[in-house]
Amino acid sequence: MQGALFANLIAGLEASKYFLLFAGSYIEGTVVMLTGGLLWHEGIVDFLPAYGALMLGDFLSDLMWYAIGYFGARPFIARWGHWISMTPEILAKLERRFHRYHLRILVISKLTMGFGLATGILMTAGMLRIPLIRYVTINLLCGVVWIFGIMLVGYYFGNVLAFIPQQLKLFGGIGIVIAFFFGVRALALWLATADW
Repeated sequence: MQGALFANLIAGLEASKYFLLFAGSYIEGTVVMLTGGLLWHEGIVDFLPAYGALMLGDFLSDLMWYAIGYFGARPFIARWGHWISMTPEILAKLERRFHRYHLRILVISKLTMGFGLATGILMTAGMLRIPLIRYVTINLLCGVVWIFGIMLVGYYFGNVLAFIPQQLKLFGGIGIVIAFFFGVRALALWLATADW
């Protein structure tokens, strides 16, 4: 009984593997893209359908965040912005700077997953009415590069963790966290002092 249930579960996962990659890319992104690369390496998925599923999920997710920003962010900021010191003057200044540098902001955000701020940047692009065709073009072109690169990392290095000693993983993780916080602090200082 359990063997048949397990076999049915495996068959169901096998039949829906590309849909699962699409859904995972829509919801999560990078981890699923790495997993797609590892599955490609193991021969569980073929490259083109997996890449297409990941691209579609990522693109639709980016489009959703743009739409949320476009249709919902301005009314939200108008009503609740004072709680986060988002005055009309600050919003106008943000709008001028974002429109001036939107290409750089969107490209860097896409190719770095926004340093953890990607969702906010995508919603801001919608809220500030960056033209949809420009937004779509930037995200698609950057997505082609980003997803392929992440899949290659998963393909070539996905199973390398099995060979790293546990202590080295712990120290490496601590080092990454410390480097991240110093990087964010340096970026915040640079943004605060940059002549926009």
